[in-house]
Amino acid sequence: MEQDISKYTAKDTVFRDLFSDKEYVAQLYAALHNGENVSVEDIQVITLEEIVMASLYNDVGFMINGKIIILVECQSTWTENIIIRLLMYLAETYYRYYRKTEQSLYSTKKVDFPKPELYVIYVGKEKINKEYISLSDSFLNGEECDLGIKVKVITDGKKGDIISQYVRFTRIFNEQVQKHDRTRKAVSETIRICTDENVLKNYMKERESEVASIMLNMFDVERELEIFIKTENREAEKKGEARGEHTKAIAVAKDMLKDGFSIDTVAKYSKLSVDEVSALKGNILQPV
Repeated sequence: MEQDISKYTAKDTVFRDLFSDKEYVAQLYAALHNGENVSVEDIQVITLEEIVMASLYNDVGFMINGKIIILVECQSTWTENIIIRLLMYLAETYYRYYRKTEQSLYSTKKVDFPKPELYVIYVGKEKINKEYISLSDSFLNGEECDLGIKVKVITDGKKGDIISQYVRFTRIFNEQVQKHDRTRKAVSETIRICTDENVLKNYMKERESEVASIMLNMFDVERELEIFIKTENREAEKKGEARGEHTKAIAVAKDMLKDGFSIDTVAKYSKLSVDEVSALKGNILQPV
């Protein structure tokens, strides 16, 4: 657990790391498709590491036999804005697919179109009683539109599958943070309990150092954000009424970052500096 954590960033999560491995992606596919198995040879991981537009990145993306594109997001904070983010991820994924396969959208020949499947796994405390969320229902009061985007909502998997194990892992982790605060003890206890309960056991044993580093890095990001906000609030207090305005600006910036806007755009509309927005970006909407 003494591995240097500096190579990990705020976007790195256990969820992303877990499903960077095709063996676990195969288990995820099975969990999403009622136990249907797929060979690792048929899987292509296409998670977006960097998107030029808005500097976005998604959690997990993979393709099956070049015929199905599956995007899966994990949220610890509930927002139906995930529909818009998934739409943006999907557009960029298709763009990269056509560029890689050298299929021209301007040709008279019809291009291939892998079927899209969109999912959000929610691991927060809020009760979500929706099996699907859609662009029409969430943003247009049920009015039909030309984009029939819908996202399947999952709050737990079937007993023993990879999704239920991940959800259990997040709950164990949160419990240990409550007991031990954001410390190495909370991390080590999480890994120990998960191993004892056979929750992501092989993954925990094989990648214990990486898992610990990711979680410890998350703690560091959260602490930096707290220190930043406290420092800014103390400075704002000295300026009297400016405190309220600056606090509002921070709230606006955080909301915009959650919705996927670029740092430059957030700085422009929140009136904060680029450095302030960069410091805020941290761990917003990134579950473990």
